[in-house]
Amino acid sequence: MRRKPHLPVYRVLFAAVCIVTVMSSASCRSWNDSSAATSSGASSFRVALLTPGPVSDAGWNAAAYDGLQAIRKQMNSEVATVQTTSPADFDDAFRDFASRHFNLIFAHGFEYTDAALKAGHDFPATTFVVTSGSGFSTNVASMSFKIEEAAYVEGVLAGAMSHSGVAGAIGGIELPAIKLTFDGFRRGFVSARPGGRVVTSFTGNFDDVGAAKEAALAQISQGADFLFHDADAAGLGVFEAARQAHIYAFGANRNQNSVAPEVVIASGVTSIPDAMLKVAREVEAGTFHPGMIEFGMRDGMVRVILNPQLEEKIPPEALQKMKAAEAQIHNGRSF
Repeated sequence: MRRKPHLPVYRVLFAAVCIVTVMSSASCRSWNDSSAATSSGASSFRVALLTPGPVSDAGWNAAAYDGLQAIRKQMNSEVATVQTTSPADFDDAFRDFASRHFNLIFAHGFEYTDAALKAGHDFPATTFVVTSGSGFSTNVASMSFKIEEAAYVEGVLAGAMSHSGVAGAIGGIELPAIKLTFDGFRRGFVSARPGGRVVTSFTGNFDDVGAAKEAALAQISQGADFLFHDADAAGLGVFEAARQAHIYAFGANRNQNSVAPEVVIASGVTSIPDAMLKVAREVEAGTFHPGMIEFGMRDGMVRVILNPQLEEKIPPEALQKMKAAEAQIHNGRSF
């Protein structure tokens, strides 16, 4: 929920290549615009995506790209994506797509809010949707996911399984949304392990895999036997530390169970692709109403997915506590 620029360890230089098809009028921009369109019979509905990091990160940005591809395939829409590398790019990218008559522009991080509101004023025919945004207008919406609910459930599982009573949480930049997610994990952990504690640290960015690994190892040295992250691509370093120490970790935002199947015991997943497709259908139909849109576990847009390869390692009592926590949230009780 947010995001600043970052780069993955398993890098696919997707955002460095401009792909132009016969149906796309996009051209390579200084901020690495990558465009793709349906090859024939494309509809007049055009959708763009701005991401603060590469779509190959196996997490936050990859989930948004999945959503864009779902829109392309299921709605037969022309789509384009661009990775912005600095705040100066935001306004340029918005104006470029809007001036080319894109109907809908997704911006995947709260930091795009101000630029989206400004562009929305100047381009009233375009709809702008900011993930984890902090404002809205007549044609600008903010869409957030209550990932802290999944974090709470994961915290309960970690607390019920922990031998040391200590868990670690590693973030990229210390942002309000990440702090909220960490607080959800901490609440879940101490509810299942009274007297337990969660050690928290931030690396200052979302791309430094080595820094995230070192932060995780430092937490492990303090007794942490479970690791939670909200660090995007840098989270791969957390998995490396967990693998080295033979402890468990949690995936974030996207199902990361297969990224490090020997250590990722579960992933807190947001249904970003489903939400993007829902919004796109409504915008095309003219039924979309901009505002502060929020999705959570109760509507199925946030959930915890256990790693089937490690599920047998979970004691029945711990699994029962986790399921009870999920039921609590589904029933509308706060944590």
